[in-house]
Amino acid sequence: MATGGAAPSPTTAVHYLATKCVDTIKHREETKWFMPWGPDQCDKIRTFDEAMAKKIEANNIVFAVHIPLPNKEMSPWFQFMLVILQFDIAFKMYNQIEDGALVTIDVGLAYRDDTVSEWTEMAHSFEQRKLSCNFTTAKTFENEGRYYECDLMPFMEVGSVAHKYYLLNIRLPVNERKKVNVGIGEIKDIRFVGIHQNGGFTKVWFAMKTFLTPSILIIMIWYWRRITLMSRPPVLLEKVIFALGISMTFINIPVEWFSIGFNWTWMLLFGDIRQGIFYSMLLSFWIIFCGEHLMDMQVYSTWVLGSGQVKLCQSCVPSIKIFTELGCQPTKNLQDQTERNRFSVYWKQVGPIVFGSFCLFIFDMCERGVQLTNPFYSIWASDVGTELAMAFIIVAGICACLYFLFLCFMVFQVFRNISGKRTSLPAMSKARRLHYEGLIFRFKFLMLVTLTCAAMTVIFFIISQVNEGHWHWGDHTVQVNSAFFTGIYGMWNLYVFAIMFLYAPSHKRYGDEQSSGQCITGDAGANSGEDIQLTTTITHVDGPTEIYKMTGKEAQE
Repeated sequence: MATGGAAPSPTTAVHYLATKCVDTIKHREETKWFMPWGPDQCDKIRTFDEAMAKKIEANNIVFAVHIPLPNKEMSPWFQFMLVILQFDIAFKMYNQIEDGALVTIDVGLAYRDDTVSEWTEMAHSFEQRKLSCNFTTAKTFENEGRYYECDLMPFMEVGSVAHKYYLLNIRLPVNERKKVNVGIGEIKDIRFVGIHQNGGFTKVWFAMKTFLTPSILIIMIWYWRRITLMSRPPVLLEKVIFALGISMTFINIPVEWFSIGFNWTWMLLFGDIRQGIFYSMLLSFWIIFCGEHLMDMQVYSTWVLGSGQVKLCQSCVPSIKIFTELGCQPTKNLQDQTERNRFSVYWKQVGPIVFGSFCLFIFDMCERGVQLTNPFYSIWASDVGTELAMAFIIVAGICACLYFLFLCFMVFQVFRNISGKRTSLPAMSKARRLHYEGLIFRFKFLMLVTLTCAAMTVIFFIISQVNEGHWHWGDHTVQVNSAFFTGIYGMWNLYVFAIMFLYAPSHKRYGDEQSSGQCITGDAGANSGEDIQLTTTITHVDGPTEIYKMTGKEAQE
């Protein structure tokens, strides 16, 4: 949050008004680019009335926009460029906007890196945009000349800003026989809003990634080295934690540094893919994390030894062998516990997460994938695409909220199980009771931190989806400042770092001492009721993890 507070706003919006240039040469063989200002500026007209007076046809009028404004330069630190389009349309009684009117746009994009070289074509396309305009006053002759209130429309998105200057040339070709640009009202001007990432924010963002990448990578290598030192294979939770560390490292790697020197237009799509993989891994981890802690206390049937001791063993494979040989059978809950340490058990919970992530990928490919070759394409340009996109955003928000509610329910069950085990605390000695109360408090705190992290992630996901289609929500938009953006990113890294540190196997106990930790022995008459596991999971024969000790996974004095 502190880093975000020092950084500028994530994005900047710049307003442009297209200049009306006149193309006097018909059937031009080569493309000519019209500059709105400068030494090579075009022949301009101010209004369409002037064009009519000079007998200039609509097909010979070119709307020119230079990005950026005069005496400024674009920079690779801006990362991307999004352009929004809006028409200024005057009301005329005999030239009104028809229902479902479509504007056909002949648009070209060019670039150059100095003020004297020729323009190089970057993209050219014929696009259609549907007009959505309202006239708030009565449609009478007295109100002619008033402007419609038209919605903003997506126009262009470029995934990198590798050049200093960009030029847009736009034509509105008219063909009455083919009904092209007929019934669209009297267009007076074309306005644009250019949105790009702030260079200052980009530098802060790159610095965070550069710092956090080695931090997570080092703790991940250290964590997996602790796992491989053990004689047993890693359990499901340990594998999922390692996978979470890999996904966090993948999203941390600052490959964006290369976008400063290379024109990589696919960086936006690549960033979305990385974030989608991390989302799916993080959401799956929380389901498995809570599920593994939902087990009831698993205890085998007791076997009274000749000396009067009672021997209680955990649900690990060696214990199963021992007690089966002794003629004791595990309880049904214990059999469930053994089954639970498999990924296939969670397919009903993880399956929808994977499917949702795949849908996110398809949705992203339908827009940003196509924009790699045509920056003017937008899924919002058609009625069907708009309805699908809006439905997707709404459904994604609802699913995110339902997921959070389900996670809250799982955490509630975990807390209820722990509360049930607290009934055993009064029978313990004071020192041991205080020890276990501290363990319970710290474990509950970890679960609440998990729940808070999940809530912030869901909120961030919903806000991000709303901002993706912000021009379709009218005046209702959500501004994300730098502190929130960098704060969520820092929270993810800190959470993953803490989880890998706390669940790494301890290096303090190895050998025969570990094996004795499988079973808890005590005198049946003296210490009855004190040697009880507060939470359950497969015991780590090769030493307890830090979090297992913290949450009472292995009872010890």
